[in-house]
Amino acid sequence: MNCVPGAARVGARSPVASRASHAGDVTAGKMQFAARLARRVGPPSCNAMRRANAVASAPPLAAIHPAAWRGLAGKVNLFNRSRMTPPKVATSAVSTEEAETTTEPEPIKLMTSDESEELLKIRHTAAHICAMATQKLFPDAKCTIGPWIDRGFYYDFDYKPGFSEQDLKKIKKQMIKIINKDYPLRREEVSREEATRRIKELNEPYKLEILDAIKTEPITIYHIGEEGDENAWWDLCAGPHVESTKKIHPKAIDLEAVAGAYWRGDETKPMLQRIYGTAWGSPEELVAYNEFKAEAARRDHRKIGKELNLFSIQQEEVGGGLVFWHPKGALMRNIIENFWKDIHMARGYDLLYTPHVGKLDLWKTSGHADFYAENMYKPMDVEDETYQLKPMNCPFHVAVYKDGYFSYRDLPIRWAEMGTVYRYERSGTMHGLFRVRGFTQDDAHIFCRPDQMEHELVNFMKFLDEVYEVFGLTYEMKLSTRPEGYLGELEVWNQAEDALRNALNKSGKEWKLNPGDGAFYGPKIDIKILDAIGRKWQCSTVQLDFNLPERFELTYIDEENSKRRPIMIHRAIFGSLERFYGILTENYAGAFPLWIAPTQVRLLPVTDAVTPYVEETVARMKAAGVRVDVTSKERLPQPGGEAGE
Repeated sequence: MNCVPGAARVGARSPVASRASHAGDVTAGKMQFAARLARRVGPPSCNAMRRANAVASAPPLAAIHPAAWRGLAGKVNLFNRSRMTPPKVATSAVSTEEAETTTEPEPIKLMTSDESEELLKIRHTAAHICAMATQKLFPDAKCTIGPWIDRGFYYDFDYKPGFSEQDLKKIKKQMIKIINKDYPLRREEVSREEATRRIKELNEPYKLEILDAIKTEPITIYHIGEEGDENAWWDLCAGPHVESTKKIHPKAIDLEAVAGAYWRGDETKPMLQRIYGTAWGSPEELVAYNEFKAEAARRDHRKIGKELNLFSIQQEEVGGGLVFWHPKGALMRNIIENFWKDIHMARGYDLLYTPHVGKLDLWKTSGHADFYAENMYKPMDVEDETYQLKPMNCPFHVAVYKDGYFSYRDLPIRWAEMGTVYRYERSGTMHGLFRVRGFTQDDAHIFCRPDQMEHELVNFMKFLDEVYEVFGLTYEMKLSTRPEGYLGELEVWNQAEDALRNALNKSGKEWKLNPGDGAFYGPKIDIKILDAIGRKWQCSTVQLDFNLPERFELTYIDEENSKRRPIMIHRAIFGSLERFYGILTENYAGAFPLWIAPTQVRLLPVTDAVTPYVEETVARMKAAGVRVDVTSKERLPQPGGEAGE
């Protein structure tokens, strides 16, 4: 039998080469391990997965994205856990000895604006310079807002003709001229009347609206340029900014794209032109950022999902934000869902299934009809009653609780559901699986006594860590505390925040405080996943809720036979299953972990003569629980020639 160098063989004299989809080959021992691992229907347990990951966490037997691994067979060890991204194969004429002693430079850390005060100032100032340059070239463009964002900035303009790619090049060139002029950034405080006079003089209607929303005085203005300079430009702004335009390196900025954006995010208001840009501390950082963008584009889950035939969103035929799971994607989803159900039941949760619609009165009681209406689909009349699609599962879990009668001995109660919810997302905000109109939340709610709260939170943090470890994910956490206008008693809030703080400390992981950013109905822990290229994704949340138990008058009977309000804990691990699947796809660049891969083994017959053996091997593997298929679209290289010759 002829095979790729280093290819695995199934059986001592097998005339079949076993290969991963679009991947390199593996040794027979690891192949056997993969088969043993896959015998179990559904995913392995957390402990089993830890053992599996120690040997084979990289996914050579998966239905792997072709761009990620094709051509790397025999060159790298695909079972190396550190190699979850495509290895870089040296192409220069360097000897093996030299290559082994060559050390790569430390990668440049791409700081977000929140992580660097200096970059925040650079990006904020760059947004102002962008607006100044734009108005010099296009005097009819009206300014609105221009904040910094994670890795750059944007500025919104009301300019009916719109901006072209050529316009962006002109604006960037003008920005560089402004930077090289070394204009100072000057802060000025003026009265509301003076600010109004100046804005009217410039005929900037959006700035007047912004000024009306500012409730404090004095009004702060930032100028670019010396006082009295006719070329100077100013904007309503609280800062901060760099001292002068020369503090920004002209080769460390770029304008990236133009997009439409409604004023104030309201689709009933004018459509604006949003110019996106980026700014960094050095040209080297900009180069690293552009490489990061290219890698992110290569990992785009929409592209990989289409290439691997995992899912689709048929906007024209069916509608935007509605996901179709194709057979391989549906298989993966089912594996993940079954894993989720198994681990929750093992952790003492009971499963629920609840309806997709509820009476309008339910949403009024929960507060959604008043405070979340813009994100819900319109009510529908059914006979003499009005119903609405559910945007969240929480009120239905509350309804199940109200249907029972509980004493303090019955608590805690843990209920979990993979529940589909529906939210009215504007067409301009939807993005692949990351933001859709119908999605599945892995919602769970814990009803407990105050004295059980910390124990439940500590247990959940351990639970979360185990699950993310199975998927090979790391994460960061923030504690968001009491905001102004909070609901409930201060003593209860303090107790809840202490419980969350203690749970975070007992997790043994680093966390940050986010003061005043909790919901009005309870403090929370926000958890963000860090993917393979350093991006952060909001997924899991732990939220304490003092609102719904009060609104729905939930009670339990305490030791003294009195009615008490339970503490309600909202918690999710994946957040949105669709979003989590998209994150996994991009994190692994389509090279999924073996246990969730839709195709774990692919058999490639060398000749038609081995068809009976192939059929027998497939039957044996499927009987053992291995997800296997056969392909005739590829051929192995023959001696002295390439595949297909």
